[in-house]
Amino acid sequence: QVQLVESGGGLVQAGGSLRLSCAASGRTFSSYAMGWFRQAPGKERDFVAAISWSGGNTYYTDSVKGRFTISRDNAKNTVYLQMNSLKPEDTAVYYCAAGRPGDKRKGYEYDYWGQGTQVTISS
Repeated sequence: QVQLVESGGGLVQAGGSLRLSCAASGRTFSSYAMGWFRQAPGKERDFVAAISWSGGNTYYTDSVKGRFTISRDNAKNTVYLQMNSLKPEDTAVYYCAAGRPGDKRKGYEYDYWGQGTQVTISS
């Protein structure tokens, strides 16, 4: 069993930055791929970024490439999402997820989810 707790959300102006963190419990964190997803009001949950268990491979949705960076520290059981050049359309609740997904972009392939953290970007 893995428990995930996100933090770092908040309200920032367009063009600003935020760093989200997702702290995981459990001794098997380093064996899981980690993903970040987001859900805006009235919309479906969308893939944002993912990272392999080793950190050697990362994946991004096109709209955040060059602006967001996913990373992990297996010694601290934590995954991060550095978000720069934020835009109003980045406003959403951001969730981290853990699992061994065949397709890291597919939310249903993850086994564990955090409760989410709100990110609001003002124009």
